[in-house]
Amino acid sequence: MSATITAPRQTGGSKLSTGGVIRSEWIKLRSVRSTIWSYAIVIAVSVGMALLLSALTNFGDTTIPADQHSTILLQAATFGIYFGQLVVAVLGVLVISGEYSTGMIRSTLTAVPKRLPALAAKALVLFATTFVVGLVASFLSLLIAIPILAGKGIDADFSDGSLIADVALSALYLGLVAVFSLGVGTVLRSSAGGIAAALGVILLLPTVLQVFAGITQAQWAVDVMPYLFSNAGLNIFTPSFDGSGLEQWQNLLIVLAWTAVSLVGGALLLKRRDA
Repeated sequence: MSATITAPRQTGGSKLSTGGVIRSEWIKLRSVRSTIWSYAIVIAVSVGMALLLSALTNFGDTTIPADQHSTILLQAATFGIYFGQLVVAVLGVLVISGEYSTGMIRSTLTAVPKRLPALAAKALVLFATTFVVGLVASFLSLLIAIPILAGKGIDADFSDGSLIADVALSALYLGLVAVFSLGVGTVLRSSAGGIAAALGVILLLPTVLQVFAGITQAQWAVDVMPYLFSNAGLNIFTPSFDGSGLEQWQNLLIVLAWTAVSLVGGALLLKRRDA
């Protein structure tokens, strides 16, 4: 005796809408403890570094020109971003690699068979959440730095809005770091490999090239450095961070290009490979 098994047919009502996919990714992101801890660390490190830097800064008897006051405040408010970028890079990888390690990715791709909307929703939710956390961290740091540095003769100037804009751009950079790392994690599908690759691009590559350029005096290495992900990223909110001479919008385009390559590469492989 043989039996015929008929696969259940999917109806249009079972298809997840765009809003449903986004809500699903938001629930997954906020329900993981690593997300809460990562964002808490970003805020704590940013505020702590601003407090430490502001308290330990000593100008002695030197009178700081008024046009440098905003730069000093910006450095204090965004100093934690140098460390926060590493935390959100790890989080960006774990958002996708964690699903591969637990097998949840199969459920995700079953619910969203076209696959790319799922990745797009992850990127959107991750970027928005990281951007908001970055705003909170940077503006809290600025609020802490202002009264401390005011006692040392550094006054905040909000007349042209550039200080506020630069602080907001630091949060934008953090969001792009998270999405870039998401792309890396999607390509490698491994937590260890993805974290190593993301941190290698952000932290190790600029250091290696700088040392290489110093030892060999290779001009090509010097020319390439402004176009590295983290160097261009820091220049988005800290103009002339490395003296590259590139405008802020040019640095933003460079970071967007790195992020797009990472995310598109991840999308292509996600579409082609089995879960």
